[in-house]
Amino acid sequence: MDFNGRSGEMSVFVTVAREGSLSAAARALGLTPSAVSRIIARAEQRLGTRLLLRTTRALTFTAEGEAFLRGARRILADMDEVEEAIADQGVPKGRLRVSAALGHGRLAIVPLVADFSARHPNIVVDLSLGDEVVDILAGQADVAVRFGHLPDSPLTARRIGHTGQVVVASPDYLRRHGTPNEPEDLLQHNCLRFNFRRAEPDWPFVRDGKEFSLKVNGNIECSSGEALAQFARVGAGIARIGEFSVREDLQRGDLIPLVEDWNPGDQEPIHAVFVGGLAMPARVRLFVDFLLEHHRM
Repeated sequence: MDFNGRSGEMSVFVTVAREGSLSAAARALGLTPSAVSRIIARAEQRLGTRLLLRTTRALTFTAEGEAFLRGARRILADMDEVEEAIADQGVPKGRLRVSAALGHGRLAIVPLVADFSARHPNIVVDLSLGDEVVDILAGQADVAVRFGHLPDSPLTARRIGHTGQVVVASPDYLRRHGTPNEPEDLLQHNCLRFNFRRAEPDWPFVRDGKEFSLKVNGNIECSSGEALAQFARVGAGIARIGEFSVREDLQRGDLIPLVEDWNPGDQEPIHAVFVGGLAMPARVRLFVDFLLEHHRM
C-alpha cells in the first residue's frame, strides 16, 4: 500500500490507534517504526497541529488527534464501501445483513434465505430475527423487512407483500370464558396487545359498511406477534395478529377465528427497506429482487 497520500496517512494513524504503539503499528503495516513516525509527523506538519503525544511509556492523542481519528475511520470505511460496491458488480460477494421480525422471519424469510444462499454462494447472509426496529442508516443492517406503513425517511422501500389481520383465541379459552359474538363483547375479555410505538391502540372493525374501533384491554402486552400467538394458543386471552403467523394454527383448529363478519379486511403492507442509490452493493439489489420475486405473503 502507498502511504504517501492522505489516505495512506489516515491508514497509518488508524493502525497506530488500533495497535496502541508505533512499533506495533509498524509490524502490522510491514514498515519500520521510524517510517511510521515520519508519516505521522508529515500529517502533523501538513495539518499544523500535534496529533500524538509520545513518551517512552505512553502514547496519547490530543483533542485534534481524536477528531482526526474519528474522521479518518469514517473516510476509510466509506472508501472501503465504495470499492466493495464497485467490485461487487462483477461477482456479487460479501456479507449481507438482513433483519426481519421473529415470526415472519421464521416462517417466510428463512426459507427464502436458504434458496438465495444456494443461488449465490459467495454472499454470506447474516440474518437477525427480532421485533426491534434496527437503524439501517447507522449500519445495523443492509436490508430490513418491515410491517405497516413506513415513516418518511431517506431509505428506499420496496413493497414485497401484505398480510391481513385476524382475531383469534384458543378453544380452551373460549370454553372457560365464552365466545364473543360481536366486537363489543371483546370489552369483557382479556385481549392481548402489541406494546411497540407504531402499534394501533384500538382494534378496527366494520359494521354496515362503516368502520369503527374499540379500545380493548388485557393484562399481557408484547412486541412479538409470534409470542402473542403463543399466548393465545395456551389460552391466555384473545389476540388480533397477522394471519400469516397463525395460518397453521387455524388449519389445525388450535386457534379459532372470531368476529369475522366484522373484520375490516385491512391489509398490512410488508416492505424491504434499504439504502438505495448508485453505491448500493449488487448483493443488496439481488436480495431485494429475490424477495420481490419469491415472497408469497
